[in-house]
Amino acid sequence: MIRLAVISGKGGTGKTMVTAALSRLLKGSLVLADCDVDAANLELVEDPRILSIEPFMGMKSAVIDPSLCVGCGVCEAHCRFGAVERDMDAFRINPLRCEGCAVCTAVCPSAAVSMQPRQTGEIKYSETTRGHLVHARLIPGAGNSGLLVHAVKKTAMEQDGSCDLFLIDGPPGTGCPLISTVSGVNAVLVVTEPSISGLHDLKRVVAVCRQFRPRIFVAINRFDLDMALAGEIEVWCRTENIPLVGKIPFDPAVIASVRAGVPVTDARVSPAAQAIQILAAYLEQELKQHDNK
Repeated sequence: MIRLAVISGKGGTGKTMVTAALSRLLKGSLVLADCDVDAANLELVEDPRILSIEPFMGMKSAVIDPSLCVGCGVCEAHCRFGAVERDMDAFRINPLRCEGCAVCTAVCPSAAVSMQPRQTGEIKYSETTRGHLVHARLIPGAGNSGLLVHAVKKTAMEQDGSCDLFLIDGPPGTGCPLISTVSGVNAVLVVTEPSISGLHDLKRVVAVCRQFRPRIFVAINRFDLDMALAGEIEVWCRTENIPLVGKIPFDPAVIASVRAGVPVTDARVSPAAQAIQILAAYLEQELKQHDNK
């Protein structure tokens, strides 16, 4: 199985649009995963039919047993995150503030505080016209999205590990969700844009990816909005020996396809669709050659 993650150093580069198009263009059986669990939106253009939903249990959270609590307030005094709140004469834990450090369990004189599992999200397993999609929802305010990304990938591999391709729509940025996404993949496609922040964040995300040693490819979306900066990105990729596999022009058809909830390659013949078709053909050739070595 070839494991390919489509990522970006910053949000808004068109990463999900490219992922959805590649799901239609790359040959062979595939399983899709949306690892942007903080704002998953691949489902908006894949029209999935949900087959199952499983709760995701994140790190444990403190819970106060009111029958054992003596109201001394020691836990409140020692909590550095303000998670212990007074409710009349009793105390309770605000789960959105609790960081799971368990200090309150250590200082409570009556053993009224315990660490309990808490649901911080849910994992969805769905069917699309192109294969199964594993996507998730992180409960607003909950942390540990890197753990949820790992769970999404694990579910995809357990359910569809025999597919030819594992195509991942990754999160933006360089934090824990991105690290969890690129861990164990064969290749990453970084979608960037011709802007100062686009080039800056491209360099940052490539530096992170190199720690995991996947093959790295770059595509510039809306390259014709600033030809000078697009040229700078192209020169940088050449200097870093990173293949620039695609240059996608600005195209109103992309906006129309997103509004219609379909990949741009499904909607109509357009400059962006043609550019992505060329990108997909080049990428598929590169991945197969490397896989056969």
